[in-house]
Amino acid sequence: MVDFALLGCAAFLAGLVDAVVGGGGLIQVPVLFSVFSREIPATLLGTSKFAGIFGTGAAAVNYARKVRVAWSAAAPAAVSALLLSFAGAYTVTKVPADFVRTLLPFVLVAVAVYTFRKKDFGSVHAPLHSGATERWVAVGIGAAIGFYDGFFGPGTGSFLLFLYVRFFGFDFLSASAAAKVVNVACNLSALMWFGYSGHILWQLGLMMAVCQVAGSLVGTKLAIKHGSAFVRKLFLVVVSLLIVKTSYDAIVKW
Repeated sequence: MVDFALLGCAAFLAGLVDAVVGGGGLIQVPVLFSVFSREIPATLLGTSKFAGIFGTGAAAVNYARKVRVAWSAAAPAAVSALLLSFAGAYTVTKVPADFVRTLLPFVLVAVAVYTFRKKDFGSVHAPLHSGATERWVAVGIGAAIGFYDGFFGPGTGSFLLFLYVRFFGFDFLSASAAAKVVNVACNLSALMWFGYSGHILWQLGLMMAVCQVAGSLVGTKLAIKHGSAFVRKLFLVVVSLLIVKTSYDAIVKW
């Protein structure tokens, strides 16, 4: 019971953080691996994805009710992300992800420095594209992030948030809303594979899904109430934690 309570708390916190800036896996996945240290890693990742898609889906719905979601920028990216994440998952079975693991901390540092130095980054909602240009930029971002999520994965939600601010001119709150739509597509693609291959602990996943949804509802309310400034601060915190984690992973694997 203690283990299940711990996993429930981890899922709640993961849902909260993920709803705002992404990166909930930083909380949920390590706890799963700690509690079920003898379980097959793919099964734990599949269970985490199963719970995560409910949390991300709830966040997407909640944002849609309170914030204007830029569907013209979110929907094309979601479709391309759904398709390309399959390609990424297939590629990782053929090509080692060691290069990405080594490069990722440096990319995250660049993202953090860029965001920190530009004090007004993501504070104003001033869309840069429209029409066909917007759709094609969205397809490109969705394809790149979808492939990355299938191939490697860490920080997908945070990367999406950054890219929507940087390349679409969204404020952090609007970017977070759009990113959730794409994130659902990425999780759905991975979940299809994990479910088909039998790598999901269904009862545990359902319990964690309930906690994820509760956390995501709290997270979206906090983001909507406190606005883009709050999202920006939490984004920098999560990216900093990702830098530490991915640097450690890169050193250990190297």
